[in-house]
Amino acid sequence: MQKRFLLQFRNFDVILFVSTILLVTIGLLVQYSSGITGSGVINQIDASKQLLYVIVGLTIFFLVSRTDYRVWRSYSTFLYILMLALLFIVAFFGATRLGATRWINLGFFQFQPSEFAKLAIIVFFAKYFSSVYTQSNKLKYLLVSILYLAPPVILVLAQPDLGTAMVLSLIWLVMALITRVNKLYFVAFIGVIILAVPVIMPHLATYQRQRITTFLNPAANPSGTGYNVNQAIIAVGSGGLLGQGLSSGSQSQGNFLPSQHTDFVFAVLSEKLGFLGGTLTILLFSTIIVRAIFIANVSSDYFGTFLAIGIATMFAVHVGINIAMNIGLVPVTGIPLPFISAGGTSMIISLLSVGILESIYARRRTMTINTKEVYE
Repeated sequence: MQKRFLLQFRNFDVILFVSTILLVTIGLLVQYSSGITGSGVINQIDASKQLLYVIVGLTIFFLVSRTDYRVWRSYSTFLYILMLALLFIVAFFGATRLGATRWINLGFFQFQPSEFAKLAIIVFFAKYFSSVYTQSNKLKYLLVSILYLAPPVILVLAQPDLGTAMVLSLIWLVMALITRVNKLYFVAFIGVIILAVPVIMPHLATYQRQRITTFLNPAANPSGTGYNVNQAIIAVGSGGLLGQGLSSGSQSQGNFLPSQHTDFVFAVLSEKLGFLGGTLTILLFSTIIVRAIFIANVSSDYFGTFLAIGIATMFAVHVGINIAMNIGLVPVTGIPLPFISAGGTSMIISLLSVGILESIYARRRTMTINTKEVYE
């Protein structure tokens, strides 16, 4: 029994798991502290819900980490079709908040198909690119992949959700880049996008154009479209080195910072835990991303490599954009910070993704023990 436990432990990426748990813990602390004042707890709803999502997510994580990741290959087409179906359902029956229709109200849970779409796209393209890898230097395979990418991106843009559409596109881009395709095609692709910007801009939603204008000049309308960004920057700066403490925070406790449980949660985190807390959070995210890249390198097959790279990209894009928009470096896009922002779908998908990474790691090509002995 002891030998079997040690063998299983050797096939578990402890660094990845610990980093994930620490981030989840920080997220719960930040969510809980948002309802604390000097006189006591005033709102515990968000933290209680988030804890429930964490428990569900961790349960799924352990189940997925114990399952052979190659089973996902068999369900890739089904996941792609399911993703499109759910995005269609959102378009006609979805719940609308702040002008965006992104959720399906299940009564007990607000399901967000666009979060599921990110993982579905990763699994689908992992199968596609691994299947055509030896011939991926041919342009036709790249063009076919773009045709597969277009429907979910268009459906997400219709919500409208420019941020998620960008995440889906970047996941595809990075996964396509590690194939044998001629990289000059991507230079041409990026050139087309740049040339298309003047055409796309007039068709963006009014609030999306305002976000871009605010990004270019946040001081132009400090009490209007620039309010959120300015308050976030103030919150990040006011944290100092060690932060104001969990029960303090002039911006968060005074409700000056909108969307402090979701989009601007990093600003709240920095205000309460300071520069050191923010730096620790970034280091933990960096560790997860680096471990995902390492797992991609030691994967026993191309499918696992593409799967791990896709997950690494998803986390990197989310973290990079969310933190950057909290300090005014990119326009506000509404992309959550994994493990930290409030939201059940995001939390469950994030923990499920880490479970897939653990499964790939457990079956890596550098294993020196009998896999059958461990998992039977």
